[in-house]
Amino acid sequence: MQTAEKPEVELARALLAGDKSAFEPFVEVFGGKVFQYTYLMCGQREDAEEVAQDTLLKIFESFDQLKDPESVKPWVFRIAKNYCLMKRRKSVFAPQRELSLDELLPLRNGEGDRPLEIADLSALPDDEVMRLELNSHLEKALTELPDMYRSVVLLRDVEGMSTAEAAAVLDVSEDVVKQRLHRGRLALRKSLDAYVRSGVAGRG
Repeated sequence: MQTAEKPEVELARALLAGDKSAFEPFVEVFGGKVFQYTYLMCGQREDAEEVAQDTLLKIFESFDQLKDPESVKPWVFRIAKNYCLMKRRKSVFAPQRELSLDELLPLRNGEGDRPLEIADLSALPDDEVMRLELNSHLEKALTELPDMYRSVVLLRDVEGMSTAEAAAVLDVSEDVVKQRLHRGRLALRKSLDAYVRSGVAGRG
């Protein structure tokens, strides 16, 4: 039995076939995802909004360059990544100095081979406010990661891309994606573990 295509693939096929009515649903599928990615990559709403708009405009201007509808998601995020990098270089919000990953990593090796599962942190009380605080802290921790690691974590753990798809977006090998993902997750876990411990201690 043939499996149904993903909605974004069906929309990509329609757009490539000249169906203009597919533009609006395409934006509905990707608009929020692209903004979330650009916001966490750029770190500022003003930059993210501009980058997201530029990305969507570029997508529609060059849609005929998409060679394979099956790869539409990596193609979209590759465009977003390139605009993010250009914006970061000239933005007034760009940090004076990026922290190195060594500054963010735990002092000793820990587990970093599984996706982040924030809702499963059993040390947290089952409280919506705490979860919102944790999400805010995770967002801050993500923006502190060096760009190359942040982008991998966003593509794999937030967007749910495969290693091969993330490699296509970033134009690196799958091994490089795995290495960066491992180290990025370790840095995030260090930050989240410290936050959870301080939160639990403060409520003890």
